[in-house]
Amino acid sequence: MKFLTDLEAHLRSRFANYPAEAVLAVDPCPEGQNGDFTLNCFKIARFCGNPVAAAQAAGEFLSRHEDIEAVDIVKAFVNITMKAGALMRETEVADMDALLRNVALPHAERGKVLIEYSAPNTNKPQHLGHVRNNTLGMSLASLLKRVGHDVVEINLVNDRGIHICKSMLAYQRFGNGETPESCGIKGDHLVGDYYVKFNAELSKELKALRAAHPEYADRDDDELFGETELGSAAQKMLRDWETGNKEVRALWEKMNSWVFAGFAVTYERMGIHFDHTYLESQTYLLGKDIVSKGLEMGVFTRRADNAVICDLGKLGTKVVLRSDGTSVYITQDMGTTLRKYEDYHADTMIWVVGDEQILHFQMLFTIMKKLGYAWADKLFHLSYGMVNLPNGKMKSREGTVVDADDLFDEMSGLAAAECRNRADGALSEEEVKTRGEIIGIGALKFMLLKFNPKTTMTFDPAASLKFEGDTGPYVQYAATRVNSIRRKAAERGLTGKNVDWNLLCHPTEKKLAVKLSFYGNTLRQAAAKRDCSGVVEYLLDVAKAFNSFYRECPVVSADSPELAAARLALAECVGKVLTDGLNTLTIQVPEAM
Repeated sequence: MKFLTDLEAHLRSRFANYPAEAVLAVDPCPEGQNGDFTLNCFKIARFCGNPVAAAQAAGEFLSRHEDIEAVDIVKAFVNITMKAGALMRETEVADMDALLRNVALPHAERGKVLIEYSAPNTNKPQHLGHVRNNTLGMSLASLLKRVGHDVVEINLVNDRGIHICKSMLAYQRFGNGETPESCGIKGDHLVGDYYVKFNAELSKELKALRAAHPEYADRDDDELFGETELGSAAQKMLRDWETGNKEVRALWEKMNSWVFAGFAVTYERMGIHFDHTYLESQTYLLGKDIVSKGLEMGVFTRRADNAVICDLGKLGTKVVLRSDGTSVYITQDMGTTLRKYEDYHADTMIWVVGDEQILHFQMLFTIMKKLGYAWADKLFHLSYGMVNLPNGKMKSREGTVVDADDLFDEMSGLAAAECRNRADGALSEEEVKTRGEIIGIGALKFMLLKFNPKTTMTFDPAASLKFEGDTGPYVQYAATRVNSIRRKAAERGLTGKNVDWNLLCHPTEKKLAVKLSFYGNTLRQAAAKRDCSGVVEYLLDVAKAFNSFYRECPVVSADSPELAAARLALAECVGKVLTDGLNTLTIQVPEAM
């Protein structure tokens, strides 16, 4: 801002120790105090003697500045009230296209970022937990792109292992040849039904086994798994898969194809498009060469039982190769991490994975650093907490999870019902469903992004869809209200062009302009923190400030055509920022609500 640049030049001439580079920045003036912006002079106190002296020097200069209407010095803080025209110019509200362009980081601060998220298993459909993972991953990827980074979106699908064999074995025994087409069930849901069927039948066997062997009473299900007929058969199926048994491989390929087709529908509905999908069936043997290299380097050592281990200090000791020479999960992750870097040479790699894997990723990243990979200090685990429904936790094995597709249907259905009631017959059923989908999926994403990722949260579908309150529909409604104002203005021949910004001196008008000016800052800070919740909070604040403006400052019925045009231009700025912000979070805005 010009007054800040001028102030720093003045302070530089007055105080010999004042730095040559810019150090000043303003914040919105706190509620209850007089001003548009507040200048915190603690930041320059050491150059100007002390905080109060710095504030006095800044206040004296700013009180004479051509863009400033009033100054209020409160100890080490200077509250600044700008002239309306200068405020609109300096906040770039008068040039909204420039404000939106200036969101991007300087070229020197941009980089290539690889972000891996979703990571579903092909033994079941995606559920509410995956929806949070997908929303965090896709929205962060979009935010990083919006501020100028080159982003590569990656999915690593777990398509092999004992859990996959459970679904396969249950289908083999109980499926009677049914297909998604023959039964009218989405492919990933059909396979998931057989995963639940396997565990139901396994529970019967475990109960019978414990009844026949009282000495097994203290042994858990995992310990007894191989003692059951079903468990033993699943283990054999996994061995047959690994040795390339044609019949098992054919069944695996067929059932996986059903699941991938189902996943594609889920991803399309969320708006997800990956740049690359890695399959665990193609990567699970990666990492063994890294272990050999690590042994030569002395990073790893052999234990007495021939297992290969890595001493990670406070993190503990990690086995990276079993005594029989087979890989463990971290072995594969080491190999996949190297493969991803070799494929994309990203400056930063991010994994969106639940917080139960925090220790795993700490160990992985430490091992990669020990192995001497220069890029290993740019690996980041975006951990997130569990998401529950009001009625409690979900369990995949028992079939009590909330499937993503069912949740989408519920959200869009509830939103469509609200749109239908509001339209009172004025909309076609097709338009009602279209709006319902946009509002419903948007409400879901918005609520999942509202909290810091590390927070364990409870998601209430009905509460997230309220048109009033801290919800996605509340922000979407504010954006669509701008469209309504524009249409009404057009009917009266009003446009937001050739505006006299000096007319916008009402407190709510100025507060709104100040809020809009921090859009770029908000996005850049959120991207640096890898946390979209700051963007959600900002959009809610803008929507609230806009609604206050809308109540107190009539647009179309303003006192003069000139004032109406200025207020229309300000409202259009709000619409652009809200729409751009929601789109950055991968949330659409309907034409009307």
